[in-house]
Amino acid sequence: MPIRLENVAIAVRDLEATVAFFTDLGLVVVGRDEVSGGWSDDAVGLDGNHAMIAMLRTPGGEGVLELFEYVHPTAVETGPTLPNEVGMHRVAFSVDDLDHSLQVAARHDCHPLRGVSTYGDAYRLAYVRGPSGIIVMLAQALSPG
Repeated sequence: MPIRLENVAIAVRDLEATVAFFTDLGLVVVGRDEVSGGWSDDAVGLDGNHAMIAMLRTPGGEGVLELFEYVHPTAVETGPTLPNEVGMHRVAFSVDDLDHSLQVAARHDCHPLRGVSTYGDAYRLAYVRGPSGIIVMLAQALSPG
């Protein structure tokens, strides 16, 4: 049986600010919902689960982010993820113009962890600390293809 990645879900502290960041980078909101009730409690494993969600897709339609902000129970704050921590690490996007994407990120007060790097002769890239501490990799191919 084939398998397909449906989406990656990320809990955020401010859904609207995070949606604004990702849509400014070029993702498109394809749906919004408010989820709660028995099915949601059972699926997530939290009693009284209640969240606001937004589904965002890349313009090519292949990658989907599900962003959600908890209404109940109260979200648990954690420290910013470090690049060498085990677990969810980052979300990566190919971009046509890295410098422009970094300018867009900066408008949301989101900046590279250290700077822009070049990976061989393949990519210019940067890891950006996005909203809610999400690490976002932006990579621009150095040659078409």
